Amino acid sequence: MISYKDLGLVNTKEMFKKAVDGGYAIPAFNFNTMEQMQAIVQAAVETKSPVIMQVSKGARQYANATILRYMAQGAVEYAKELGCEKPQIVLHLDHGDSFETCKSCIDMGFSSVMIDGSHLPYDENVALTKKVVEYAHQFDVTVEGELGVLAGVEDEVSAEESHYTKPEEVKDFVSKTGVDSLAISIGTSHGAHKFKPEQCELVNGVYVPPPLAFDVLKEIETELPGFPIVLHGSSSVPMDEVNTINQFGGKLEAAIGIPEEQLRKASESAVCKINIDSDSRLAMTAAIRKVFAEKPAEFDPRKYLGPARDNMKKLYMHKIVNVLGSNDKL
Repeated sequence: MISYKDLGLVNTKEMFKKAVDGGYAIPAFNFNTMEQMQAIVQAAVETKSPVIMQVSKGARQYANATILRYMAQGAVEYAKELGCEKPQIVLHLDHGDSFETCKSCIDMGFSSVMIDGSHLPYDENVALTKKVVEYAHQFDVTVEGELGVLAGVEDEVSAEESHYTKPEEVKDFVSKTGVDSLAISIGTSHGAHKFKPEQCELVNGVYVPPPLAFDVLKEIETELPGFPIVLHGSSSVPMDEVNTINQFGGKLEAAIGIPEEQLRKASESAVCKINIDSDSRLAMTAAIRKVFAEKPAEFDPRKYLGPARDNMKKLYMHKIVNVLGSNDKL
């Protein structure tokens, strides 16, 4: 058993309370590689922001659980080296699909886990989530549950249709499970193709998706005043990155994300954690494709992963300062 506290990590309890009270959201950036981790830490330190570094089950398998533990510890020490005396970094499991997966992460130093039972019948979701909470809370690890289903495909997550969270269920779910935060479905979705063009309005040549269901969010806030709410599938799919990918040989057609002004509005409510993954992948891929196209003889990974890291850092800083408002909140 490895305690996250020994790695210098923190859980989400205090940072979520401050975010809800302060009207901003904590960035939750997925990572798979060292370059992504470096970019996340650099951006968080330079903007003086708390940050959640999260990994899916698939990313954990890709990185190796033991290596990942040392990467998390390294992230904390790296932040200190960059001048942040007391970094607030969470290592979070994104979309844990079983008690065993969550337990393994807790035992290996994660400070926060998500158990996603949203695909299960309500009572089974409650039972599974409660089991994870009871284990996690023994070690002061925070737990995120989920009600409602997000559409889209990303890593381990796949669903054809979305189902909004039912406000009438949230109070009962939180009371019975004891979760520390709740992921809800109000119109976001996973991946870079969140909506079909026919679902959107074409404005000045740009597809604008339907707005998030802020009425549902308001009802949930009424049922759970001050309770930490989470939005998954919240990448905005920046068109400059998509255009760069396509310009240099890629083929991303009708890639549509969540408008950033919608996320800004959500951040000012009880939504205190916003997950961003696809945008980072797009920024990384765009930079790499550009190097490959402009310097076809290049084969040193540092020469294309370095620019990729810089481009991701730029993206992360933009999200922190201009979308989520978590800068200067350390």
